[in-house]
Amino acid sequence: MPMPAESSPTATLLVPIGLLAFAAYTTGSGMRMLDPLLPMVAGEFNRPVAGAAWLVAGFLLPYGVGQLGFGPLGDRYGKLRVACLAVLAYAVVTLLSALAGSLGGLTFLRVLAGLAAGAVIPLLIAYLGDVVPYADRQAVIGRFSTGMVMAQLVTGPVAGVLGGLAGWRSVFLLLGLLALGAGGLLVWRLGWPALLARPRASHGQRTLEAYAVLLRRPAGRWLMLTSFANGFFLFGGAFPFIGSYLIEGFGLTAALSGLVVAGFGVGAFAYTRLARRLVGRYGERRLMLRGGIGLALGLAGLALAPGWPGVLALQVWLGLAFYMFHGVLQARATEVLPEARGTAMAGFAMSLFLGQSLGSLAFGLGIGWVGYQGAFAAAAAGMLVLALWSQGGVPVRPKAG
Repeated sequence: MPMPAESSPTATLLVPIGLLAFAAYTTGSGMRMLDPLLPMVAGEFNRPVAGAAWLVAGFLLPYGVGQLGFGPLGDRYGKLRVACLAVLAYAVVTLLSALAGSLGGLTFLRVLAGLAAGAVIPLLIAYLGDVVPYADRQAVIGRFSTGMVMAQLVTGPVAGVLGGLAGWRSVFLLLGLLALGAGGLLVWRLGWPALLARPRASHGQRTLEAYAVLLRRPAGRWLMLTSFANGFFLFGGAFPFIGSYLIEGFGLTAALSGLVVAGFGVGAFAYTRLARRLVGRYGERRLMLRGGIGLALGLAGLALAPGWPGVLALQVWLGLAFYMFHGVLQARATEVLPEARGTAMAGFAMSLFLGQSLGSLAFGLGIGWVGYQGAFAAAAAGMLVLALWSQGGVPVRPKAG
């Protein structure tokens, strides 16, 4: 089946959105699968849990850094093509991880898995930017985000149960088979001729040139700075420490803490169902503002919560508010560099990753000084400033077509 030109304004989705979301789920799950399994892995290889934690960093670092290269590759060779091959590579490496005989070997395979997984979600969103008119884009990306949300919501609990019943290797085996199924379905929809065809001549720009163009554009700088701050205050700042706050502040067990934190996924899933109506009612500017203010209020609420039921309710609210804010960012990222959307999405994702990395360090140190409540209050203040500042980069009305 031939692959249509991704730049054609009349192009339609060659692959069903459900299949794209499934591919995003399998690769997104690579980030969460080891959360409950680290003690098992460490015990089998006679290492402390702190030593096994390199398995997490070994996935995340190449996942973030590798996107800088995969974005331009997608612009040159075709976004669906590169994403499809990356899913297949991720599947093979994940299956091999189930056979790892040492912690070092498993860590190496996790590095390869993270590198392959990092290509998938940004390129699939960039592909949606190529083929979906802008007026409908955020709603479609919201449906696509179901896969990422479900990866955050169910992967950890399922991995914990399956690992307890059949061992940690069974989790790698199951996820590898799921990814292989997603990759196989993508191959079937695209066809091998499309996957093996020569790249389009003179398509796109060289890697450094494309990133230079992105940074020269005011909209590009706005996107990168907003994405960085988003990662700093949320992904790296507040969100990773909510589970520890529940355990240390309210005496919850790790299992119950995980269930409370999973409330975020419930709110996020609600957004994927409501995205079209929310965008239609508020428009991007007001939707992003409401999401940012909602995040600030939710984080402030965490600092004042009298008990864990309040934190659970706030987690649901934070999940919805986060995607109201982040969903606009994703949609704008697909439009800031239309001639090289893969590059733009890679820059967006890399900025988010850098913000997350620095935010985790800064807030980790800050908690030792001001406690969890002080850290959440600081994140709330930062998000309020970001919500107000970011309004300068969002058009009053989405562009049509």
